[in-house]
Amino acid sequence: MSSLKRLFDFPYYQLKQYNLEDALVTKYNGVWKSTSSKEYIEQINKISRGLLRLGVKPNDKIALISSNNRTEWNIMDIGIMQLGAQDVPIYPTISEEDYAYVLNHSESRFCFVSDKEVYDKVMAIKSEVESLKEVYTFDQIEGAKNWDEVLDLGSDDSNQSEVQSLMDQVTENDLATLIYTSGTTGRPKGVMLSHKNIASNAIHSSTRLPLDKGNAKALSFLPVCHVYERMLQYMYQFSGVSIYFAESIETISDNLKEVKPEVMSAVPRLLEKVYDKIIAKGTDLTGIKKKLFFWAVELGLKFEPYEQNGWWYETQLKLARKLIFVKWQEALGGNLKVIASGSAALQPRLARVFNAADIRVMEGYGLTETSPVVSVNDMRDGGFKIGTVGKPIPETEVKIAGDGEILVKGPQVMMGYYKDQQKTDEVLIDNYFHTGDIGEVCKDGFLKITDRKKEMFKTSGGKYVAPQIIENVMKQSRFIEQIMVVGEGQKMPAALIQLNEEFVKEWGERKDLKLGNSLAEMVKSQELIDRVQEEIDFFNQKFGNWEKIKRFELTPDVWSIEEEHLTPTMKLKRRVIKEKYMDLYNKIYSNS
Repeated sequence: MSSLKRLFDFPYYQLKQYNLEDALVTKYNGVWKSTSSKEYIEQINKISRGLLRLGVKPNDKIALISSNNRTEWNIMDIGIMQLGAQDVPIYPTISEEDYAYVLNHSESRFCFVSDKEVYDKVMAIKSEVESLKEVYTFDQIEGAKNWDEVLDLGSDDSNQSEVQSLMDQVTENDLATLIYTSGTTGRPKGVMLSHKNIASNAIHSSTRLPLDKGNAKALSFLPVCHVYERMLQYMYQFSGVSIYFAESIETISDNLKEVKPEVMSAVPRLLEKVYDKIIAKGTDLTGIKKKLFFWAVELGLKFEPYEQNGWWYETQLKLARKLIFVKWQEALGGNLKVIASGSAALQPRLARVFNAADIRVMEGYGLTETSPVVSVNDMRDGGFKIGTVGKPIPETEVKIAGDGEILVKGPQVMMGYYKDQQKTDEVLIDNYFHTGDIGEVCKDGFLKITDRKKEMFKTSGGKYVAPQIIENVMKQSRFIEQIMVVGEGQKMPAALIQLNEEFVKEWGERKDLKLGNSLAEMVKSQELIDRVQEEIDFFNQKFGNWEKIKRFELTPDVWSIEEEHLTPTMKLKRRVIKEKYMDLYNKIYSNS
C-alpha cells in the first residue's frame, strides 16, 4: 500500500491485486461494454503518449466535461495525471459564461467533452479562451475532433519511456487536479488537490466499505466532476470493485436492476425521491396489502441500530422485511450492501426507514476542500448512529471552534485555492481547514452537523435561525418538493415553497379539484394553499416559537439546476432563489 501515493498508481495496483475483467463498464447503444484492468492501463498509456505528441507538458491543464460518467473519462483522468499535468473537471450544466471563466482561470490548453450539447457550449465561447488549443469529443460528432485521434497518436509506443520518466518525477505532494466548486454564491473557486489529498482519502475511506474486495460491483451516477464520486472511483479501484456507469439519472432504476450492484453513492435528494415513489406505490394498494405496507413503514420509522428497540421490535421487523421490505431491496437490484449518502443533510427518518428495510444508507460528511470525506457512518463495530455523519476517518482530526464551526486537519485538506492566496488564508489557519459548517462532536466520537455557518441568520428580534434543519423537517410533507426558509433581519421566518407537482395532481384528482396542469396554475388554488398551511402547522410543532414558519408563498415553477435554483449537487442557491422570487418575498413581509 505504501506504493499507492499518486492517483495514477491505483489502476496498476488493481491490475496486480485483482486483474478484473470488468474494471470499468459503460453502456453504448444499449449494450454494456467492459474494459479490463489490463485494457484500462493500455488505453491510459496510449492517451499519455498521444498527449505528449500534442505537446502537453507537466503542469499543463486539460479540461474534462462529461454529461454522464463513462470509461473514457477515467482513461483521460489517469492519462493526464501520469504526465504531471492536471485535469480540470467541469460541471456540464453550468452556464457558457462559467465555462469561459473556468477555462480562462485554469488556462486549460485542451478540452475533452462527452457529447454534442457540451461541445456546442464550449465552441460558443472557445474564441474567448486564448489558452484553449483544441476541443475533442468522446461521442462521434460531425466536424469535431474525436478523442480516438489522440489514442491513435499514442498507438506507437516509442515514447513510452518518456511517459515513464515523467511519472517517476511526480510526487504525492504535487498538484493532481483543480476542482472548481459550484458555489452557492459568487464565482467558482479552483480547489487545488494533491495526489496525497485524494489518494489518502480513498484509502482511509475504504476502511468503512463493508464489501468483499475483488468481488463486488458499484453503480456510479453522481457527477464524476464532483470530488465525492471521483474519490469513490479511486476507492473502488483500490478495493477491486467493478465500476458500472449508469446511463443517466432517469435510467437509474433500470440500471440498478441490470447491474445488481453491492454499492452506490447517493445524495439525499435522490433518496427522498426513491422514498416518495415507494410511498406512492403503497398508497395505491388496497385492503390488507395497504395495511401491511404502512404497518411496515411505521415500524421502519422507529428503527434504531444494534437492536436497541428490544426483542419484540426485532421480531416484528424480521416479519416486515420478509413481507414488505424485500420488495424495496429488489427494486434497487437486490444486492445492495451499502449506499453512501453525502453532499447534504439526510433526514433521520430516511436513514431509519431504509436501514429498517436492510438497505444500508450510511451518511458521511465532507467538502471539496477535504477531498472530500471527513467522517462517515459504518454499520460494523458500532460505527453507525442516526442523526450523525459518523466518526472521522483515520488520520483526521476534527475540533469545534468557539463559535461552533467545524475545523478539520488531516492529509485530505487541500493545498489551497488556485491563484487566490487571500481566500486560502481565510480558511486555512494553523493547518486547520475552517469548514463554514456548524456542528458538535458527541461524547461517543460521532460528528453531528447542525447548520451552515453562512446560512444561519438572525431575525430582527436577535434570534438565530438554522434554515437547513427546518427545511429538512418540512420536506417530510409529500406536498413539498423544495423549500427555502427566509427571514434574515425580518421579524419572523417564512418560506418559499416548490410543490411536489406529481403528488399534488394526484391529491387534486382524489379531492375532485380543478387545479390545472402546471405549477403556475396550481399555486393559485386556495384549497391547496390551505392544505399546505395544515402541513406547515403540523411540522411547526417541532420548533421553538422564533423558528416557526409564520408565512409562506408557493413558487410557480420547478427549481432546477438548469434554471440555476440549484447547484449541480442539488443544494439551494439561496441568493438566486431569493432574487428570482423577490416579488413573493416582498409580499410575505409587506403584509407581516
